Amino acid sequence: MGMGPPQQGTDAFAGLRRFLRKRPNVERCDLCGQQLPSTHDHLMELSTRKLVCACTACALLFSNQSTKKYRRVPRQIRFLADFRMTDAEWDSLLIPINMAFFFHSSAENRVSAVYPSPAGPTESLLSLQTWHEIAQRNPTLSSLEEDVEALLVNRTGLARSKSDAEYYILPIDECFKLTGLIRAHWTGFSGGTEVWQQIERFFHDLRKRAVLVTMELGGA
Repeated sequence: MGMGPPQQGTDAFAGLRRFLRKRPNVERCDLCGQQLPSTHDHLMELSTRKLVCACTACALLFSNQSTKKYRRVPRQIRFLADFRMTDAEWDSLLIPINMAFFFHSSAENRVSAVYPSPAGPTESLLSLQTWHEIAQRNPTLSSLEEDVEALLVNRTGLARSKSDAEYYILPIDECFKLTGLIRAHWTGFSGGTEVWQQIERFFHDLRKRAVLVTMELGGA
């Protein structure tokens, strides 16, 4: 898979910076300063689109404020076993690589498409005319929680004739984690062996943690 020339990421992905820097040995809640375990909650600060690390108490408190300053990032990962997307539909989205995530931005009131690149997250500014048709054929997409959940599409295995395409609904911080991983390990034009090993480990871990969702369970 060729990533193509990287584009400038937008300010909407300020939260990704946390994943691109070396993580501190001890992480603390950004709201109260309490020490955090390696697995902890995140909040999305809606005005800046920054991810905020939070202890459980702060996540519960601040995500329920009437001001809606923060939105709590969920933890559930759903593997969409029979997601319906044709090659023609994917091509019509004009994503230059075989991986992207899609989320509904409340600030812009539209679905945004973002793909990882060696330079970081890159938003596709092209029209998503096919998105409405895809959403109609996959009613599970109506359950996406705006700003904090995304549809992650992985067609890299399909493009390399190694595996089928994979589709997940998952927390937005997992998408940022994947993007940071690719940026950190990408070398040369095609990425190098290490980055593909890291990507395979990432999706292997996703599959282990994911809840299987079929059209019947998803309400189709």
